[in-house]
Amino acid sequence: MFSYRHAFHAGNHADVLKHVILIQLLSYMNQKDTPYMVVDTHAGAGVYNLDDAFASKNAEYESGITRLWDRKDLPPAVADYVKLVKAMNPSGKLRHYPGSPFIAEQVMREADRLRLFDLHPTEGKVLAENFRKLEAHKAAQGQRTTVRGKRIMIERSDGFGALKTLMPPPSRRALVLIDPPYEDKRDYRLVKDTLSDALKRFPTGSYAVWYPVLQRMESRQFPGQLKRLPCKDWLHATLSIGGPTPDGFGLRGSGMFILNPPWTLEATLREILPGLTDMLGVDSGAHFELETGQTVTGNAGPRRP
Repeated sequence: MFSYRHAFHAGNHADVLKHVILIQLLSYMNQKDTPYMVVDTHAGAGVYNLDDAFASKNAEYESGITRLWDRKDLPPAVADYVKLVKAMNPSGKLRHYPGSPFIAEQVMREADRLRLFDLHPTEGKVLAENFRKLEAHKAAQGQRTTVRGKRIMIERSDGFGALKTLMPPPSRRALVLIDPPYEDKRDYRLVKDTLSDALKRFPTGSYAVWYPVLQRMESRQFPGQLKRLPCKDWLHATLSIGGPTPDGFGLRGSGMFILNPPWTLEATLREILPGLTDMLGVDSGAHFELETGQTVTGNAGPRRP
């Protein structure tokens, strides 16, 4: 159950898609003064050292952030993402990669709240230590050290179950990120059931789900199941860097499914996905898909490019 370590995949093409979209979601939330809550159900370690044994074993970041690192022709949404990663690497050399918790902490505001969960005994411990280091760094820079405590809470617990106690948030504004490893095929059902319950408790929240695009049946059926959830709008984006490998192994594509997305996100993704596909693609099988739709009224089917 606890064999998965995100460090093996830190900074790869799937992280690029997930984190570019996460920054756009948070930036949109920042446009209103009312504070919001960010919930990360599978937070991981928060920061990854790309020189360590886990990340360097397959060096998956070379298929992702490395391909964008020195480019000067990035569209604004992608440039914002690369700029944030570069801020963690002041030497100019790519050595550290921020996970979703650190990206959220950097983009969200002082009054916003971050709730982080992970059941993995090692990941949760490292996550807490990484935030302690961030707090110490801010103190050394003369900045306010309100990283931990009321603003940010970290728990080694089941993020699926924790979401039931957090929705609806006091401010009635929230972004929930759900990205389990899916090593256990039951995760697909757990995500769907968790979202169904969360939408009943807080139907106006924004929910962002990452998933791997695989040949297995559960992965192929997953987007269709999410489209049937009772939300106002949804957006579904996938990015594949190539066609399936001959042996069928290896992650070549991933998807982000957003329930109640901001109205600006579709246009942003239509602008950046073609370029990301070209920059990250490894063969002629590289492609992207983008579709949006509504499930409440039942009279609007998906809209494709």
